[in-house]
Amino acid sequence: MKVNFISLAFALVVLATCSSFINKDEYQKPKNIIIMIGDGMGLSQMSAAYYYGDKEPNFSRFPIVGLSRTSSSSDKITDSAAGATAISAGKKTYNGAIGLDEDKKCVETLLEYFSKEGKSTGLVATSSITHATPASFFAHEKSRNSASSIAKQMLESPVDFFAGGGLKYFQKGSLIQDLEEKGFTINTTELDKKAPKIEGGRLGYILADDGMPKMIEGRGEYLKNASELAIDFLKDDEDGFFMMIEGSQIDWGGHANNSKYVISEVLDFDQTVGAVLDFARKDGKTLVIVTADHETGGFTLAAEEKKVPFQGTKRDYNSIAPRFSTGGHSAAMVPVLAYGPGAEKFAGIYENTEIHAKILELVK
Repeated sequence: MKVNFISLAFALVVLATCSSFINKDEYQKPKNIIIMIGDGMGLSQMSAAYYYGDKEPNFSRFPIVGLSRTSSSSDKITDSAAGATAISAGKKTYNGAIGLDEDKKCVETLLEYFSKEGKSTGLVATSSITHATPASFFAHEKSRNSASSIAKQMLESPVDFFAGGGLKYFQKGSLIQDLEEKGFTINTTELDKKAPKIEGGRLGYILADDGMPKMIEGRGEYLKNASELAIDFLKDDEDGFFMMIEGSQIDWGGHANNSKYVISEVLDFDQTVGAVLDFARKDGKTLVIVTADHETGGFTLAAEEKKVPFQGTKRDYNSIAPRFSTGGHSAAMVPVLAYGPGAEKFAGIYENTEIHAKILELVK
């Protein structure tokens, strides 16, 4: 009897332990998913926030850190279209492809999948909303350069909220009027301070002719405000929401080899990350993933070289002088940061398509 009692007690402990793990796994299924893409943001760009910001970056708030390999199916160095499609649709594809696989066949994006599952959806960018990264979440096009065609695809997309530039692509024909007939309220002037209550409706902000202004030209807190507005608009959906937020112009600063441009855009992106994490912390059911489609510029935080009398040039390791090795993209791995239910899945080193796969593993 004594042996049986011990065995029974042990079995009960095991059962209780297993039960606790099952409950934990169920809790790890996120209700909301927010992907934040710093276009062109490699580890050096992210590191710049630690040297040029006036406070600890919000990047430090993530408990899980991984690295993503970004090559496309056509090239060792990806472009934004193939890089974003790998994340949005889980397929390696050729440079320039929007929401297509390497055989130019349509592939379902995360935004489309989650819309079918009943979730509300949103897109925010500092580029035109038709630009490569946001387009790769709602459109399917052979070439990223077909901006007018991509704009038309917004009509049939399941997007509930979007904010960005691109007015010149939507003003052709009656596209804005067509969007309004599809249930959108379109604002081409400014962001609302609070999300308007539109019963069963959709909301779009197209606030620049093409891309939004640069931070160094006075864009202000557009990205943070638009992201908070999107969350406010989408959060009441009982089934949850999916959203992609892009800090588009980190990439543009890299292409221009302009370190002030890059750093100001990274700091703006990090501020937006902080606002999103604040929501996720309070909500408790939101998975936040921060990553990049690729690195741009071969950006590095090198020591400043100074001329020293009678000694020539000497490196000053207490003074940083940002440098670039290219005006294009690089093959460097990029960070993946995760917070919230299921975040632990994103640790490690893996292909960019695995970000898509890991998200679906969590929700399925």
